[in-house]
Amino acid sequence: MKTVGIICEYNPFHQGHQKQIIRIRQEFGDDVAIVCLMSGNYVQRGMPAVFDKSLRTEAAIRCGADLVLELPTVVSLSSAEGFAAGGVKILSPFCDSLCFGCETAREDTLMETARALLLPDFSLRLREELKNGCSFPSARQKALAAMGRNTDLLEKPNDILAVEYCKAMMEQGSSMKPFPIRREGNYHETVADIDNPSATALRQLICEKGNWSDYMPTAAATIFQNASVHSLQAGERAILARLRTMDDEEFAALPYGSEGLWRKFMHACRSCAALEEIITATKSKRYTRTRLDRMVMCAYLGITGEMLQKEAPYVRVLGFTANGVSVLKKARETGSFPHIGEKTADAYEMWEQRWDDLYGLFSHAVPTPCGQTHTRRMYIEKQ
Repeated sequence: MKTVGIICEYNPFHQGHQKQIIRIRQEFGDDVAIVCLMSGNYVQRGMPAVFDKSLRTEAAIRCGADLVLELPTVVSLSSAEGFAAGGVKILSPFCDSLCFGCETAREDTLMETARALLLPDFSLRLREELKNGCSFPSARQKALAAMGRNTDLLEKPNDILAVEYCKAMMEQGSSMKPFPIRREGNYHETVADIDNPSATALRQLICEKGNWSDYMPTAAATIFQNASVHSLQAGERAILARLRTMDDEEFAALPYGSEGLWRKFMHACRSCAALEEIITATKSKRYTRTRLDRMVMCAYLGITGEMLQKEAPYVRVLGFTANGVSVLKKARETGSFPHIGEKTADAYEMWEQRWDDLYGLFSHAVPTPCGQTHTRRMYIEKQ
C-alpha cells in the first residue's frame, strides 16, 4: 500500500483540497493511504484557525483523508522554511510521496530552484543582500538572480512553499518523492471563486456571516455549519492583555525579534492602544507583515525563540480510518514517531494544552472553557 503525505492547514477545508485528494487517488489508486499533517489551532500566518482542529480533522477524513496528524504548534508558527522542514521530517519515515499544490507544478523546475538555494554561493549572496537592508523575500530573489538563476518560483506563495518542501527533502535525505499538482485560482483572492476558492476569501465570508457553504464539499460544509468561528479580531483584547504585562526579558526572548526588532515591538506595545497600531508602528520594508503577525502570536502564547528552534518530540493523532490504522501500526513498529503522552513529550504536552486553552479566547461566541484537550476525542471513521 502506497502512502502519500500532505502538509496542510485546511483553514477551512474547501473544494480545492477535495480536488487534491481525488487527484492523489487517481494517480496512486483507490487503496492509497493519504496522511494529512495538519496545523492545529494556530496557522503559519500567525493567526488562529477559523475552526477548531477537531472539526477540520473530521472534515478532512470525511472528504477522503485516511490519517490526520497534528503539526506541532512550534512548527506551525515557524517561517516557510521551518514549516516545510518540520513537516518533511515528520512525514518522511512512513510516506512514499509528498503531494503539494503550487502555481508551477513542475518537479524538475522546483527541484532545480531548491538545489540552487542550497549552494554555498547562494548563502553568501543572501547575507550580502540582507546587509543592504532588504527584506528576506527580496534578498533571496536578488541573491538567486545574481547567480543567473530564474527567480519566478520565489514570487508566488505556493511556489515558495513548494520549493521549501523540495529543499527540505534534499537537505534531510528524505526518501519521499515530490508530487506537485497545479493549484488553480489566486491564493490571496478576496472574492470566492466557485471552482477554485481561496481560503482567504472563505474565511472572510465565514467571519462576515456570508454564504460560504457552496465553496466546500457537502460533507465539510455540514460539519462547519453551526461551528464556533474564531478570528484574531475576536481575541484582540486577550492578546493586548498579554503584551501589556510582558517585561523586557520576555520581549527579548521572542522569536523573529533579531536586529533589535523586539525592542521596537516592545516600545510599540507600551505606547499604542490597538493591535493594528502596534503592527504599523513596528513594521518596516525590511520585515514582512507575516513575520510580525507570527511574533505577536508567539508573544501571546508564551513561545520563545529557543522553543521555536527545538524539535518537538511528539506527534498528536487527531483522526483516522481503517487505512490510517495500518499506517499508524507501521509507524509504531518502525519507531517513526512518538505519540503525545509518552514520557519524552510531557513538557510539550503541557504547553500544547495551554495553547489549546488560549485558543478559546478567539471565539466569536462565548469563549470555550479550559480543558478542551482532555475532552476532545480522536475522530474515527466508522465502517
